[in-house]
Amino acid sequence: MTIKSDRWIRKMCLEHKLIDPFVDRQIRDGVISYGLSSYGYDIRVADEFRIFTDVNATILDPKNLDPKSFVNFKGDICVLPPNSFALARSLEYIRMPRNVTALLTCKSTYIRCGILIPTTVLEAGWEGIITLEVANTTPLPAKVYAGEGICQILFFEGDEECLISYADRQGKYQKQQGLTLPKV
Repeated sequence: MTIKSDRWIRKMCLEHKLIDPFVDRQIRDGVISYGLSSYGYDIRVADEFRIFTDVNATILDPKNLDPKSFVNFKGDICVLPPNSFALARSLEYIRMPRNVTALLTCKSTYIRCGILIPTTVLEAGWEGIITLEVANTTPLPAKVYAGEGICQILFFEGDEECLISYADRQGKYQKQQGLTLPKV
């Protein structure tokens, strides 16, 4: 497996819509950076959030998530409560080739403030809008800026195509169009 460079990412975006919309350079003036970097791509977070709350004293169950477990928020700045988290989504739609897997990693600007995005795998053949967990690990409220960089995607190309891709096995999150809650 080899990590893919900006040249490969640019070519795949222009010829195969790997990332849509695609920003072919790093944007950073006055914002948390996003767009193409040397060996990855910094995606942006949309203005749609689901902030988890314990107001109803429900139990979080990945097999049956109670919609009352979160508060919907739409806006340019989402304030995460202390020691809490929210679900969010990428602005970009991703189309993974059959011979490529990707990892999402947290941006250091957010890490330095105690805001974490857990590592996520984008499997070969998967496509859709990325649902993200944004965790505030601090005892203070924390801001997340919609339309700005939230995490980086690193692409790894295999020596050959996989035998069965995410699309082949009809994965439950295939072609998700927005912020998607857990499914069984």
